[in-house]
Amino acid sequence: MSEMTSQPDSAGRGRPTMKDVAAHAGVALKTVSRVVNNEPGVAPDMATRVRTSIEELGFRRNDSARLLRTGQTSSIGLIMEDLGDPFYSALARAAEDVARQHGSLLFTGSSDEQPEREREVTLAFCARRVDGLIIVPAGADHRYLLPEIGAGVAVVFVDRPAGLIEADVVLADNQGGARAGVAHLISQGHARIGYLGDSESIYTGNLRYRGYREAMASGGLAIDRSWVWQAAPEITGVRRALVGMLTGRAPVTALFCGNNRATVLTLRTLRELAAAARGRTSADAALGEAAASLALVGFDDFELADLMTPPVTVVAQNPAEMGRLAAQLIFRRLAGETGPAAQIRLRTRLIPRGSGERPPRP
Repeated sequence: MSEMTSQPDSAGRGRPTMKDVAAHAGVALKTVSRVVNNEPGVAPDMATRVRTSIEELGFRRNDSARLLRTGQTSSIGLIMEDLGDPFYSALARAAEDVARQHGSLLFTGSSDEQPEREREVTLAFCARRVDGLIIVPAGADHRYLLPEIGAGVAVVFVDRPAGLIEADVVLADNQGGARAGVAHLISQGHARIGYLGDSESIYTGNLRYRGYREAMASGGLAIDRSWVWQAAPEITGVRRALVGMLTGRAPVTALFCGNNRATVLTLRTLRELAAAARGRTSADAALGEAAASLALVGFDDFELADLMTPPVTVVAQNPAEMGRLAAQLIFRRLAGETGPAAQIRLRTRLIPRGSGERPPRP
């Protein structure tokens, strides 16, 4: 059982131990140990009494003693592309909540979509003896994790599967979600639909582009190569792509964006194009009109999407649920659950709000 040795604090008083908590709560020492270590078998009212005594006495668990006893550090690591992305911040918060319920800390690191950085951060966490890892992979070869897994580190991948190893993974239905979003635009009468998203070399980008192609094929619609732009979203490239799609030989009347960053950059660019066209040449005016009337569906919801003009239609994932399920998988494995690698695939949800329901312009 985890214990704190009684050491004098700054006022000369001894720090409370589990024995002190047990005496204060009027329960057995083992009961306190179970509550402190989040173990089952304690009645709710008794657990509440123990937690009240812990709070009143200011007891703190001795994780050094726990490490010697169990070999676990009560910590897990989360490696993702960018914590600043709302998708990943929601995922991280949900994983942190689960970790907290299990008495563990969550450490986070960003890979910046670089395989070398992913490996560096992951192994740094392992060197600090985390019990488990949740990884949004940037690389395609995760055999470097095999020694860590063999040493007992629980590993779960999120958003994309591991490369060259079998591991638990929590995914979204990227292909089906993109297919549904494009099919929705087709149902509104659009036949010239553009695609703006990540490179096909990225797992999610590849599947979402497949969904776009499948929906177009199911609708009997051909795809002009000038309607497709696949790269890391950045403002200059997005602007160039949109101008080309809106002024080409077969201008698009609708657009499917493959992630929330692409959607936000697209909305900003369309607004700028529409505003810049006022009072300009006829060609500028035509571009501005096309930008102002473009129908749009984005993959991933984002903050304030429902407050835009018009509100933005999206294919929504559930990053919080992904983070929650990934963390729960980690703690089940740490508790001794065995069996083949699990693959959990979550459905997406089409949320019509207005931007995807615009009719094709004449």
